[in-house]
Amino acid sequence: MPSSSDIDPRLLRAFAAVAEELHFTRAAAGLYVAQQALSRDIRRLERELGRELFVRTTRQVSLTPDGERLLPYARQVLDAHTELAAAFADPAARPLLVDLNTDGMTAARVLARARELAPECELMARFESGLTWAAGEVLAGRLDVSFGRAAGLDPAVLARLSVQPVRYEPMAVLLPHDHPLAGREVVAMADLSGETVYAGAGNARTREWTDLAAQLFAEWGIVLAPPAPLAVGVAEFQRVMAKSGNPVLAVVDFVPLPGTVVRPLVRPVPLSPLMMVWRTGPDHPGLAALRAAVRELAAAQGWMQRPSGSWLPETDASRMCHRS
Repeated sequence: MPSSSDIDPRLLRAFAAVAEELHFTRAAAGLYVAQQALSRDIRRLERELGRELFVRTTRQVSLTPDGERLLPYARQVLDAHTELAAAFADPAARPLLVDLNTDGMTAARVLARARELAPECELMARFESGLTWAAGEVLAGRLDVSFGRAAGLDPAVLARLSVQPVRYEPMAVLLPHDHPLAGREVVAMADLSGETVYAGAGNARTREWTDLAAQLFAEWGIVLAPPAPLAVGVAEFQRVMAKSGNPVLAVVDFVPLPGTVVRPLVRPVPLSPLMMVWRTGPDHPGLAALRAAVRELAAAQGWMQRPSGSWLPETDASRMCHRS
């Protein structure tokens, strides 16, 4: 019988897929292999280890105690193989996946300039709508770069990420066109006192944004709107927000939806601390272009100049002073 050091990583990959899905058909589809081939690999792994790894019935698949014991070791081996392949691959040979959260704002401008600086690189935009979710995708290798409020992340997650400050983004409020405050050029924070304002409550992807809003609202007597259905896409977001009629906390570059206006918040100007984050580890020439684009645009547009008397929690202010 082969020793554990001789086990083919393909067999471990098959085992991990079935262990996660607990369904041979779905696992085979995820691996792009035939179900018969997957079952054959699992049987071979069981023979090589001399252990039964799954309990199979006509209705369900479950891990045996030996399967439970193997799973963390299999994941460690597969992660190591992935890191090994990435370390010796040509970094420019694959696209760099860049999460913009939402199109048409600061991160999109950074991406556009980076594409000009590195036309030989393929920088692919993604829209994950929130750094809380996207940070996990970055660590898992399913995204390369994202943008958002890094201070709102779990410290254990943040410790594994590299960061670069991008902009102190002034906040704004998205108002229905018939709202009493919609006719003003700017909206003072005191004018929102008693209003119910939506800031992503209940959306697990954007917890860092909701937390920042809660801190701001607490100081000005603004009510955080209750959770709304998770809306994917502009049209669905517009429909859900129209049903509630609540103002929406945004940033000044937010593109108005039909039937709404965006008004900057003042007295004081609340800031959203935008940072670029990526997984610490293997480099990519596209990442260098993104970092150069951030530096260039921030200098030209004054993005890192904090307005006098602006509002920003101390934890965020401190984080914006650090860079990797």
